[in-house]
Amino acid sequence: MFPLIFLLLFLQLYLLVTCQDGRNCFFQIERSYYKDGDIEIAAFFPIYIYMIHRGMNMFKKIIMFKRFQSKNYQYVLALVFAIEEINKNPHLLPNMTLGFDLYNVMHSEETVMENTFLWLAGLEKDVPNYTCRKQSKSVAVISGTSIAVQMGTLLELYKIPQLTLGSFEPLLSDSGQFPSLYQMAPKDTSLALGMVSLMLHFSWTWVGLAISDLPKGIQFMSDLKVEMQKNGICVDFVELIPATEESYNSFSRPYHIQILKSSANVVILFCDTESLIGDSFPTWERLMTWKVWVTTSQWDFASREEHILLHSFHGTLIFSHHRSEISGFRNFLRTANPSKYPEDIYLSRFWSLAFGCSITGASCKTLQNCSLNASLESLPPHRFDMAMSDGSYNIYNAVYAVAHSIHEMLLQLLEMQPGNKGAKVAFSPWQLHLFLKNLQFTNPAGDLVNLNHKRNLEAEYDILNFWNFPYGVGRKVKVGRFSPYVPQSQQLSLSENLIEWATGITETPRSVCSVSCSPGFRKTPLEGKPTCCFDCMPCPENEISNQTDMDQCLKCLDHQYANTERDQCLHKKVTFLSFEDPLGKTLVCTALCFSVLTAVVLGVFVKHRDTPIVKANNRCLSYILLIALIFCFLCSLLFIGRPNTTTCVLQQTTFGVVFTGAVSTVLAKTITVVLAFKVTAPGRRMRQWLLSGAPNSIIPICSLIQLALCGFWLGTSPPFIDTDAHSEHGHIILLCNKGSVTAFYCVLGYLGSLALVSFTVAFLARNLPDTFNEAKFLTFSMLVFCSVWVTFLPVYHSTKGKVMVAVEVFSILASSAGLLGCIFAPKCYIILLRPEKNALKGLRDRIVPKESDVLKSSS
Repeated sequence: MFPLIFLLLFLQLYLLVTCQDGRNCFFQIERSYYKDGDIEIAAFFPIYIYMIHRGMNMFKKIIMFKRFQSKNYQYVLALVFAIEEINKNPHLLPNMTLGFDLYNVMHSEETVMENTFLWLAGLEKDVPNYTCRKQSKSVAVISGTSIAVQMGTLLELYKIPQLTLGSFEPLLSDSGQFPSLYQMAPKDTSLALGMVSLMLHFSWTWVGLAISDLPKGIQFMSDLKVEMQKNGICVDFVELIPATEESYNSFSRPYHIQILKSSANVVILFCDTESLIGDSFPTWERLMTWKVWVTTSQWDFASREEHILLHSFHGTLIFSHHRSEISGFRNFLRTANPSKYPEDIYLSRFWSLAFGCSITGASCKTLQNCSLNASLESLPPHRFDMAMSDGSYNIYNAVYAVAHSIHEMLLQLLEMQPGNKGAKVAFSPWQLHLFLKNLQFTNPAGDLVNLNHKRNLEAEYDILNFWNFPYGVGRKVKVGRFSPYVPQSQQLSLSENLIEWATGITETPRSVCSVSCSPGFRKTPLEGKPTCCFDCMPCPENEISNQTDMDQCLKCLDHQYANTERDQCLHKKVTFLSFEDPLGKTLVCTALCFSVLTAVVLGVFVKHRDTPIVKANNRCLSYILLIALIFCFLCSLLFIGRPNTTTCVLQQTTFGVVFTGAVSTVLAKTITVVLAFKVTAPGRRMRQWLLSGAPNSIIPICSLIQLALCGFWLGTSPPFIDTDAHSEHGHIILLCNKGSVTAFYCVLGYLGSLALVSFTVAFLARNLPDTFNEAKFLTFSMLVFCSVWVTFLPVYHSTKGKVMVAVEVFSILASSAGLLGCIFAPKCYIILLRPEKNALKGLRDRIVPKESDVLKSSS
């Protein structure tokens, strides 16, 4: 309560001083433009910048003109145009005229409050200190956003409605703190999303930010960073640009140094309508940055007083509120001149600067030496833009909003007091709030205007591209649009062929911290740097990245494999140890050759069956062994070719049974040799076993045991078709899974046990005397056999795929060939090449001892 009382006392003191000081006439005229009407609207626009020097007296000022802001002068013309249009409209405020009271304001809290006090004092233009606001006809105030914040507390004392022309400020939508303030601009909540969508469209992930230090700028920067972080875009630098005269004077360092040093080729520039950001970059038009600027239409950098051949902001992308064109506004600008509006001191000042006219007269309104054909339309865009700006459009809607609210209020009052029809109705500004806060209407352009901030829609944006031609003939070309009301994939639409990039850039620019990782590589973050800065590492084995800048590589499925570039998963080719493979052909030929060779040996043995060397050591067992070896060689063919359920079942079981028969036959032959040479006396039981053929029973007994093991294997967990997708690059290998590994090793272990027993027995009988004693050959054959399978186990486990199958086939062939070669090669040598050694003379004495000799030996 105390600050309010203090403010009222200060206001009364200020009004008392200004109402009695007539020396401020020139100062007042220099900053105001008044048009009478039954109802008036006060306006505070930053039209031109000036400097103020104070003397010893705090109220004595020396004003020095600094720069006319031509783009802001369009605000004045938009205000005049809207009021004239309403005054001509017989359906809106009939029998009543609108007027205005316009003041120029600086980007300074001091001058804003000073002009507010001057307006509240009610100083007349011809007679100073005449009424001191006793008969003020202003019912609303139109101003910029920051200006409304500065004078809002003061105007709130009078409950005067304030309508802002700047961009939507969320902080001002608090009805508790700013109950009398209405924002004309649509919400900019989708602006950050729109800019990020543009960044993503061009793959710009490394950008700089130049933001005004107003609360609106800080809030936008926060929203923008959130959207950028969601989409993987990083900020290289942030520059806070002063928006007011006070903050501008407190900054001393140059702004362009950090931006020029930055590696980011894209800079997002955000400022408010009435900021001093243009003065913060005094030489940027001449400073070639070769960067792409992305900004909003609030800062119209194209409307500068100077023109240059090369423009730093050529190619800038501008987000402008989408709106319909106001009919008649361009023609109004074309016909506006000082003779049409002689009371407009701002137009006279602008005319003199734009067309080189001289100003004379005490009122500072008389122009001399002006061209007769002078028109605003003849000025280049950098001096005056004929297209309505966002701020002018908001002013146009604000005037209509006030007019509609007054119209509705008057209709309501006339309904309540029908006897006063035709009489002018007096009302206070605060009465408009009831109608303004829920006002919704369609302006003459067909656009919906809503003053209720809760129902205020998000803005749609036209994306403009600034083209700069020689001699300052700039042009803004619409190249796209962003709408938050369509699906995300359709929100941004661009015509890239229309875009002119910054000077010196001939193709779509890139703005990244690190060069993109091409497909086949993944990003590796750099310690202590943003996520957009990274190194590229190749994808691991059998992993791919099929897009640029992927964080992680994708592992190919089991039935796929990564190509050499590791950017695509290819379907693996199904393969197996086929008969067409070179390795398969070699093994098949080897197996068939050995099978034929074994059959030939069998034929030789059958042909020479009556010779001593064939008859020695049990001729029948030799036949069985040769037949078993033929099957051993042929069973290897089951491992070659496309696997199926039948071959998978037969592979290991056939191998186990056939090899068991072969090894058990070797064992029987070995035992036969031992029995034949260890029988020392006739009638001994061992002799009976030998004569009865008992060793031959070893073969069926051992084979039946192996068959039982195989039956148990097939009954519990039989072999099945399986795939190996990892052993061979680019291939899926079809093979047979053994099912129960335990059963497989039981079969193999049993076979190894038989081989070990055969080797042991043969080793013990190796030195028995006789010409045809084959114990040594059996020993060596079993040594080869055991060596092959002992070597097989580690090699088998260290290989995979087709090689593993080939190793098993090779072991089968090698062990079978060892048995064939070690046992039968010496005999075939004697039979075929040394037949004289295969004689009957003395054979009986050497092979089977006479019974009498055995008896003599035993006695």
